[in-house]
Amino acid sequence: MRFKQLFTAIALTLSFGSGIRAAELTPEQRQWLARSHRFERNGWIYLHVEGEAPALGFQHGYLLAPEIAEALRVHRAVWEYQSGMTWPWLVGRAAEIVTPKVDAENLAELDGIVAGLKAAGITTTRDEIMAYNAQLEFEGYWWPLEKKRLADEKPAPPKDRCSAFIATGSWTADHGVVMGHNTMFDYTEAIANVVLDLVPAKGQHILMQTQPGFIHSGTDFFVTDAGLVGCETTIGQFSGFDTNGIPEFARFRRATQDTRTLTDWCDVMRQGNNGGYANAWLVGDVNTGEIARLELGLKYVALETTKDGYFAGSNVAEDRKLLRLETERSETDIRRSAAARRVRWKQLMTENKGRITAMAAEKFLADDYDVYLRKHQAGSRNLCGHFELDDERFGGPEPFEPSGTFDGKVVDATLAKRMSFLGRWGSADGMAFSAEKFLREHPQYDWQRGLLKDRPSQPWVSFKAGE
Repeated sequence: MRFKQLFTAIALTLSFGSGIRAAELTPEQRQWLARSHRFERNGWIYLHVEGEAPALGFQHGYLLAPEIAEALRVHRAVWEYQSGMTWPWLVGRAAEIVTPKVDAENLAELDGIVAGLKAAGITTTRDEIMAYNAQLEFEGYWWPLEKKRLADEKPAPPKDRCSAFIATGSWTADHGVVMGHNTMFDYTEAIANVVLDLVPAKGQHILMQTQPGFIHSGTDFFVTDAGLVGCETTIGQFSGFDTNGIPEFARFRRATQDTRTLTDWCDVMRQGNNGGYANAWLVGDVNTGEIARLELGLKYVALETTKDGYFAGSNVAEDRKLLRLETERSETDIRRSAAARRVRWKQLMTENKGRITAMAAEKFLADDYDVYLRKHQAGSRNLCGHFELDDERFGGPEPFEPSGTFDGKVVDATLAKRMSFLGRWGSADGMAFSAEKFLREHPQYDWQRGLLKDRPSQPWVSFKAGE
């Protein structure tokens, strides 16, 4: 079966465009590919890779070559439109600032992706794949400060992303850990539909959501064979970046692959913190029932743990110093998405105390209650965000912005011990999105034509390591 899937992937890479053909594979590359495979299920791409770092990268780059090429095309166009700067310029700056801080193992895997793409007929460089992997922190945190220097204007803070919770003890039906997460992002880049089953030669077996070409998660939802589960939500209205720090994506990968306890995982994430992709991390150990919330600002870091309680994330920092001194966020203005979602998490957790399960988590992530309007209405203030439906009359990014929730993932202790989770691609509430219909109704976003893609309604499905 694996060889059949492998040959299917090879056929895909041979069809990339006129005149582009895959290179002849070496015996070693053929051996690597014989240990990897991909398949598709309800909008997701499942990718299994294993081995040393060069093999992991090569398998990834070769088998996901069409998707990585498309992701680079779209991201390049979005960056240049929104920033006014060229993509090669950003790639050069990332090479100068980010690359020297990345460890050798991560570099070897990135080089493997480049080699896999080349073998499949796609030309790129380590610098480009590095900039692509670092996009969330480099473009979201370094670029606003650099833009201020270039244009002498106030930097725009990164956009809010994601809703999540983790609960344990008396709050859950079986007293074990339950976790749920959905991703909110611009729909042009709703491409994190890869379930990566990663078996490194050393370290922990990881099952995580990611996007084509990433060696980390990005959306940050993972399960490891050490019994750790984790996710995050960004800390909204945050500004800060240390060019001397270690990139967030590199720290995430080392923490998730190299550690077996909550304490060690959090320690690795804190070491060399650069402030990029500032997140509230929700992490749990399904073997002990302990959960943690690690809020990583730049100057301020907060860690809380419990074996009986919950933590929720909605892009509002909970640590008072971090909230007041490193963000400009209001935690009480429920006209805005983040504060409204924060209140809704408190309501749902309290109402469901003692009854929280994976099935309940699916419903939480699809929730459409607007605490400001006090009624069920899809829009930007839902846990399942739909900014594209909101005229933003109460203030927000801009009317009918094509962004919002494009997935849902849940896991409980039973699933995690089998290295499994449940996922839904597309909006967590099942609402379909038509790019053509949206652009017809909102012509101000015509620049996204050819970049914005449809997302049909999909069911919840399960994934397991080793499929």
